[in-house]
Amino acid sequence: MKRSAAEILREYGPFPGVDAVHGVTYDGRHVWFASGDRMNALDPASGKTVREIDVAALAGSAFDGEHLFQLAGDRIQKIDPKTGRVLATIPAPEGEGNSGLAWAEGTLWVGRYPDRKIHQVDPQTGAILRTIESNRFVTGVTWIDGELWHGTWEGDESDLRQIDPLTGEVLESIEMPPGVAVSGLESDGGDLFFCGGGSSGKVRAVRRPR
Repeated sequence: MKRSAAEILREYGPFPGVDAVHGVTYDGRHVWFASGDRMNALDPASGKTVREIDVAALAGSAFDGEHLFQLAGDRIQKIDPKTGRVLATIPAPEGEGNSGLAWAEGTLWVGRYPDRKIHQVDPQTGAILRTIESNRFVTGVTWIDGELWHGTWEGDESDLRQIDPLTGEVLESIEMPPGVAVSGLESDGGDLFFCGGGSSGKVRAVRRPR
């Protein structure tokens, strides 16, 4: 396994009225982050939040190219980012305890924090299609260029790790500094990961190694 120290390129926040950052996703322009009772759109160039959607937002967030998806307890909400309306909800796998959320290959990928698992989920029905085991608590989940990455957070240690989507074997680990938590994770499609900072109320941009 390849190991490296995280290169944090930029920190955003803390933001007014945000006690904690949960899920993180990216729509090509804005980083959306979940902060409990709303989703917030962050302009990564200016570092300012430019929009809010009032919706339960307690864990992972995802974007499918058109809609936002947001974990809220035992359900996943499908949201129109233009209007902020919840268009549909599906049951979240196994009810409570879900953490990360990602969109890839036409399906949702849901991190299960306490179970150290990632489920591939049918976005229409919530049915579990496949399960990948990890050996750490899973927070955020993201896919980039066919690579599956997830965040971990155990005690005061966090890392970003690439795992084999078939076996769960850890291929690479990017270790965050001690005490720097990872709650949500999203790739920008290129050289960056956006990481939710949990109770720090921050979002961090971390270099993706090539």
